Amino acid sequence: MSAPFPPIRRTPERKSRILKPEDAEKAIELVRQALPFFRAGEPIVHTDHVDVPVLYLDFAIDRVHYDPRTGNPSPKGAPPHAEPCTEGARERIDEVLKEAYVLEGAEFREPEDCWVVPVAWKSFIILHVRVSADGSELIPDYHLTEEVRRHGL
Repeated sequence: MSAPFPPIRRTPERKSRILKPEDAEKAIELVRQALPFFRAGEPIVHTDHVDVPVLYLDFAIDRVHYDPRTGNPSPKGAPPHAEPCTEGARERIDEVLKEAYVLEGAEFREPEDCWVVPVAWKSFIILHVRVSADGSELIPDYHLTEEVRRHGL
């Protein structure tokens, strides 16, 4: 005798949110105002690269991929595969954050119900900052915050 198949579960039906350009503009402006207060945290060493968390009020906002070969950040989505070395990484990313700027656009991520505002250094996007759907609050990267706290803030 075979067991019955479990019922097929459908994703709950969502009503589409009405997105307004004004909310995206508020999100962009919020990141622009917060950017001077971002600071580099202690580097996190992986087997083949180094990430430097970016903190705001002791919460991690995102991570910057650090390339020890060049002493500069790598673009988002392309962590350098090199021998990890943290020497000077935190200080360098603090310098980079002073030169960083907010791009004039935002992406909406429906599953997370938030805006994602890109922050660039030179021609590289180095951060994706999450902001609430109404553009009023920064949303920390909770998993990264937990990782940072495990390694010591």
